[in-house]
Amino acid sequence: MSDVRALGYVVVQSAQVDKWRDYARDVLGMEARDANQGASGESGALYLKMDERDYRYLIVPGDEDRYFASGWELADEAALAAMVARLEQAGVEPRRASAEETALRRVQAMVWCLDPSGNRHEFFWGVRSDFRRFVSPVGVPGFVTGAMGLGHAVLPAPAFDATDSFLRDVLGFALSDIFRVRFSADPAEPEKRIHFLHCGNARHHSLAIMDLAVPSGCIHVMAEVPSMDEVGRALDRMNAHGVKLSATLGRHCNDHMTSFYMKTPGGFDLEYGYGGLVVDWREHNVYEATRVSLWGHDFSIGF
Repeated sequence: MSDVRALGYVVVQSAQVDKWRDYARDVLGMEARDANQGASGESGALYLKMDERDYRYLIVPGDEDRYFASGWELADEAALAAMVARLEQAGVEPRRASAEETALRRVQAMVWCLDPSGNRHEFFWGVRSDFRRFVSPVGVPGFVTGAMGLGHAVLPAPAFDATDSFLRDVLGFALSDIFRVRFSADPAEPEKRIHFLHCGNARHHSLAIMDLAVPSGCIHVMAEVPSMDEVGRALDRMNAHGVKLSATLGRHCNDHMTSFYMKTPGGFDLEYGYGGLVVDWREHNVYEATRVSLWGHDFSIGF
C-alpha cells in the first residue's frame, strides 16, 4: 500500500472567494468560515468544513479561478521524510512549504511537487483541529470521509504516460481500473483514457488522471453523502440557486457511485454522490471499462 493515506484536503484559488462561501453553504451544505492566519489576522482565505476537521477545502484568493493543489495525508514525520527521499531519488525537487503555507493548512509540515502534467501535489502530516462537530447550514447530516479522506480528485494529464508512471512509481499510488471512453454518442469524439488510482484506504479511487488539458486545472472533485435522499436534496438546491448541471444523475460502472455533476465557482465540476464502493484490495482485479456508467450520467448537457 502507498504511504499516502488519503486525500486530506484540496486547495482552490478564487478571484471571488465569497462565491465559494455561498456555493458551499447553500448548495453543497458545508460550513464556511474565514481562515485566520496567526497574528496577522485575516488571510483572505476560506475554510470549507465537511467533518470534524477544521476544513477539507481551502479557498485562497488569487487572480483567477482554478484548482490549485491536492493535499495528500501521510501518517507521521517519518513518512514525510520517506516521501521526500523518494522524490529526490527520482530527481524531483520537493519544495518545502513556507511558514505561512503550513499555518494556513493547519499541519505540522508540508512539502510539494509538480507532476509531469503540472499538477501540484502537497504531502503533509499532523493535522491541527479543534474537532468541533460538523453542523450543516442546510441539514446535511454529514459526508463520507474519515480514513477514506474527503473524496477524490480527477486531474488533467496531457503528459499522460509520464504522469501515470510518476504517480505510481514515485508517489506509490496503485491502479484501480481503466476507462477508455467517449462522453457522448458522437463517434467522432476522440476516445479518452482515464486511470483510476487508490492509496492507503478502501475508497475505490482517491485520484484519477485523464489524458487532456483543461484551463481550470481539474476535471472534477467528489463529495459523498450517506444517503440517496441527500443527493436528491442537493439536486434541488442546485436548481434553486441556478448552478449549472454538468451531468445528469447516474451510476458509475467502476466505483458504483450514484451521483450527478455540477459546475463549481472554480470552473471545474463537483460530483455529489452516494454509495461509493469500499474495496478489499486483496480481492480486487484491475479491469478496463468501455462505458462510463451503468445508467444515466449524460455529460453532453455540460458542453
